[in-house]
Amino acid sequence: MQQTWFITGSSRGFGRALALAALAAGDRVAATARRPEQLDDLVAQYGERVLPLRLDVTDADGVRAALAEAKARFGRLDVIVNNAGYANVAPIETGDEADFRTQFETNFWGVYHVSRAAIPLLREQGGGLVIQFSSVGGRVGGSPGIASYQAAKFAIDGFSRVLRAETAPFGVKVLVVEPSGFRTDWAGASMTVHDAPAGYESTVGAMNSRMRQSGAGAAGDPDRAAQILVAVAKRDDVPEHLPLGVNATEMSVAQDRRLLESDQRWSAVSRSADFGEPFPVALP
Repeated sequence: MQQTWFITGSSRGFGRALALAALAAGDRVAATARRPEQLDDLVAQYGERVLPLRLDVTDADGVRAALAEAKARFGRLDVIVNNAGYANVAPIETGDEADFRTQFETNFWGVYHVSRAAIPLLREQGGGLVIQFSSVGGRVGGSPGIASYQAAKFAIDGFSRVLRAETAPFGVKVLVVEPSGFRTDWAGASMTVHDAPAGYESTVGAMNSRMRQSGAGAAGDPDRAAQILVAVAKRDDVPEHLPLGVNATEMSVAQDRRLLESDQRWSAVSRSADFGEPFPVALP
């Protein structure tokens, strides 16, 4: 079945790989970018199956216009992909507040604008799939230096859980993708690394070394990940969360086990906060 995709951030990274994988599968793609001329090669290769659109996801009016143009061109939108995002590195203590907010505008509010504008289109046509790009950091957290990025990814998860519950009666499915490190320019040209003061060498400094100065590159292959997501999008049973990559898989499972063990250990204390439950109880 041919599907129509609307993908944010299609000029590079995951967005580019996903656009190529969808087109290779015979699908149609509304590919968005701040500079749509970067998509000219896709149009040259795939012709009318590609609609390049200029889009800044922080512009709510622009988002609505882009989705409307894509719907008018292709007739329907089957898969909405919120991929656009970036991270800058700085400690919470010394990082610039304006930069923190600007990252959040793209990484969370961009997802909000696209998701909100897509809902009436998906509801009218009887369903569709929304793919939200989060991160293993949005499930596990705790990566020094990228607090704004990870806070936004946690927010995307919470937002998507509500979106899933509210739109399920309309036939809308929501998939949160949680990648670990992939060979994109997320930690390259897209990232600004700010100076960290003394005392942060073992945390923010070490994270910067792993992300920016490793010659080996990340283990994740964005082309493989894109092919996986195109295959998943064609299924009726779509997972709610999908870690991608070995590190994402192992870190997610370990985090789930830690949380389960902690919740079980403290369950008697937790339950004792309600009227009618035994109180007080011994702390573990």
